[in-house]
Amino acid sequence: MSKIKFPTKILQPLRKQLQSEELKLKKRQENLNAEDPFNDGDRLNDNAAVDADAAEEFGHDRVSALKLEVDKTLINIRKTLTKIKLGRFGLCDNCGRMIDTDRLAIDPTVSKCIRCAAEK
Repeated sequence: MSKIKFPTKILQPLRKQLQSEELKLKKRQENLNAEDPFNDGDRLNDNAAVDADAAEEFGHDRVSALKLEVDKTLINIRKTLTKIKLGRFGLCDNCGRMIDTDRLAIDPTVSKCIRCAAEK
């Protein structure tokens, strides 16, 4: 696979944007952990009513789903930052061809060209 050399004036702001987004998502993870009713130590000592248990369960499920999405996004950002560092940014993980720059402009973390993504 060949290296694609994007101009530094494009990659540098993109790298900074991704790093900034990574920090925001880490903070979001911390906030979600704080929101999770299952992380409340007093919860185990509380003999709450059934409706309170249901509310806690719902809150935990909601937080778990949000945390999963945040984790997936963080992984994609870290992969993209690694690709930038290795000079592989913009190459399809599947076929090795260049990913359309319009596609990358919409979501710089995409890992497949439109053709390979459509085959999925």
